Amino acid sequence: MFSLNPKGATPLVVQIVEGFRAAIQGGGLRPGSKAPSIRQFAHAHGVSTYTVVDAYDRLVALGYFVSRPHSGFFVRQRDALARVASNGAPAEAANYNFDSMWYLRRVFEARALRMKPGCGWLPGDWLFEEGMRRSLRTLAAENVDLGGYGEPKGFMPLRQLVRDLLAEQEIAVSADQVLLTQGSSQAMDLVARRLIRPGDAVLVDDPGYPNMLFSLRFLGARLIGVPRTPEGYDLAALEALVKEHQPKVFFTQPRLQSPTGSVANLAHLHRVVLLAEQHQFTVVENDIYADLDPEPRPSLASLDQLQRVVYISSFSKTISPNIRVGYMAAPPDLLEDFAQLKMISGLTSSEFSERLAYGALVDGRWRKHLRGLRERLAQAHQRVGQALESLGFDLFCEPKAGMFLWARHPDIQNATELAYQAAEQDILLGPGHLFDPELQPSPWFRFNVAFTDDPRVLSFLSDHRHAG
Repeated sequence: MFSLNPKGATPLVVQIVEGFRAAIQGGGLRPGSKAPSIRQFAHAHGVSTYTVVDAYDRLVALGYFVSRPHSGFFVRQRDALARVASNGAPAEAANYNFDSMWYLRRVFEARALRMKPGCGWLPGDWLFEEGMRRSLRTLAAENVDLGGYGEPKGFMPLRQLVRDLLAEQEIAVSADQVLLTQGSSQAMDLVARRLIRPGDAVLVDDPGYPNMLFSLRFLGARLIGVPRTPEGYDLAALEALVKEHQPKVFFTQPRLQSPTGSVANLAHLHRVVLLAEQHQFTVVENDIYADLDPEPRPSLASLDQLQRVVYISSFSKTISPNIRVGYMAAPPDLLEDFAQLKMISGLTSSEFSERLAYGALVDGRWRKHLRGLRERLAQAHQRVGQALESLGFDLFCEPKAGMFLWARHPDIQNATELAYQAAEQDILLGPGHLFDPELQPSPWFRFNVAFTDDPRVLSFLSDHRHAG
């Protein structure tokens, strides 16, 4: 059919896509014919099944293939192919046009990838594994009733504990203003579905969190990127965007932001709160890395006291992402709307998971674990930052805390190209394209310091840093 050149400059994924596209347009593959199975193609051409999965996914997205469950991939019928050709989509889209769903599928399906410097979680042995095991044994000994659905707002003792934790950050709430969720992602989804309608202007960090950006696009929001700086925000740009677009909501992550690692200073936080009050928009503060911050800092919620701010956080990053326990605090009326929407869409969250999290949090070793985790991350930041700089990468900032470094290399123009090459060697990178509100090509990478501190990852970067 066609051959591949493993040593060529063009990534294998692109070679496969272009090969099938040429075969289909040239008549070598007729509409309705079945493509080779993923395993057959991988074996015949000596490439990984991971590479073929990516290529076939892209051929489906470009309109050349259709996937039929339990049957395989087939060439689309002529009318569909004609529409694709008339729109001119393939030639444009073939230039590494994948979105955040590609990234999500690779993160959560491709668990065989050995190295994950682009992922968004910590290694299992960095988390509070022993505390979770002790909590699980305690639950088993207490013979907890597993019947029923639990409280709509979540397990009351954990909500009270969250109230106390927020009080330590000078955010005054009652337990009734706390809603437990299935991770911070559900909390952000509830906010978006309650506050946003198609066509609404929504401010987001630029660069920002891919999963949230995808969710907002799905809801039909008009995403307006607010440029991040090492100190927080480009305030002049923020004010101009607010005046021009009159946004409904601003989704932001002031502290240890993903992907940049930047921290917004106090003056920037004050300005955001003032603009929200003046222009009557809601601020959604995603503070999921607060427990990783060694410094006590004000938050948007502490400055605003939940007048126009919805505060979201999670225990996934420090206890375990598997238990999916997050929470939100909001003005009373809005919180009740979120709780009702939570019940409509999924009844209640898991009380069992919430009890597990509660047991870990009241464990006497919890705070010691946090101190050790922060120290471990600080050391990883120093090592990885120095290693990346020695390879010629420029760092956006040096937070010395949290999980991420945002970096680019002067010889790499499109990080996505290197991400595909990394996947060939079982390495998951985080190319900047995914974090862009407009999904534009980017030279930037998000590096998780806990996984980048690996000689194999650094060796790959060293060997390929001039390949872009």
